[in-house]
This record gives sequence, C-alpha cells and structure tokens, in this order.
Amino acid sequence: MAAFLLDALLFLLLLALLAAVVQRLLALTPLGLRWRQARNRKRIEERTTAMCPLHGGHTEDELVRLPSGETICPQCYEEIRHADFDL
Repeated sequence: MAAFLLDALLFLLLLALLAAVVQRLLALTPLGLRWRQARNRKRIEERTTAMCPLHGGHTEDELVRLPSGETICPQCYEEIRHADFDL
C-alpha cells in the first residue's frame, strides 16, 4: 500500500515540476513573450472593434454585420440607411 502512495506522490510531484518548467519557459523565453503579445493584441482588437468613434462602445451582439463582413454600430447603420443622397 505504501508503494502505491509513494508512486502517486512521485507522479504528482513530476506533474508539478513540469508545470513549473513550462511556466518559467513561457515567462522567460522569446516564445513566451510572443505568445503574451499575441494574446494582448487579440484582446485589444476585440475591444476596439466594438468601439464606435461617434457613438461609443457597444457589445458584440449589438453590432451590425455588413455583407462585406465588416461590423458597424447600429446608430451608424441607421444613419446610413436613412441618409439623403441628394448631391
């Protein structure tokens, strides 16, 4: 019974050691830096796509998707729909 407990304990220690090594590698290497920068860039891009310069921030559900794939805020969409094009 003691051998099973010792084996389980050593396995858990090995997993903890591997997790610590991976964490240190991601914190100290260029690969980890690139991964953090990509994650931060994605987070910033998600925030800016929901921000209209005229009408402020919107949630992702409120945005209107155009046929081209772009998204715009609902107020801008209504303004474009009801605009007079008497030029």
